[in-house]
Amino acid sequence: MVKDGYFYGAGFLAAAAVLGWFATMWLALPCVLLAAFFLWFFRDPQRTIPQDAGLVVSPGDGVVTECARIQTASGEQQRISIFLSVFNVHVNRAPIAGTILAVDYRKGLYLNAMNPDSAVKNEQNSVTIRGTDGQEVTFRQIAGLLARRIVFHGRVGDAVERGQRVGLIKFGSRVDVVLPADATVTVQKGMRVRGGSSVLARLRGVQG
Repeated sequence: MVKDGYFYGAGFLAAAAVLGWFATMWLALPCVLLAAFFLWFFRDPQRTIPQDAGLVVSPGDGVVTECARIQTASGEQQRISIFLSVFNVHVNRAPIAGTILAVDYRKGLYLNAMNPDSAVKNEQNSVTIRGTDGQEVTFRQIAGLLARRIVFHGRVGDAVERGQRVGLIKFGSRVDVVLPADATVTVQKGMRVRGGSSVLARLRGVQG
């Protein structure tokens, strides 16, 4: 479990104890239920990480809402968007192994993460990883309607492993993965994926 779960859970359990002692258990019950929710929300299950060369795994749990080709300053690329509801695991994982090349945090709005404009206007953190083969993959942690805090643990120059835990987004949110134009995408809109274990794409030209 992410340590935040213990923080929120303990706080609401303490409030429940106070209300139960000085008032009634009926007033304490909502706090007990909230404590249980936060302990469940910040769960951090173990995942089996695919080991084949060239694979890009999902950075988060959720539903694929878009697989599209986009134009960027670097030319044409591909973007996979994944919506994380409040019921999903919100721990984020590195999509590939490599070295963190850039971390770019930007403040912004809190539009519904299903809104296409959220990819540009919402609070977000973009992380670019250069793989050992030289190919670069960027993933973005994007705040949603309920999210108010993005957590990322890495720094530029850090080495990460595929599927490694690297942060989380608190409450409903979205993660985008930006891939080279020649990558082979293996998911489609509507599919459910799991962080660290579901394969999103295969990078071209990567040797095993």
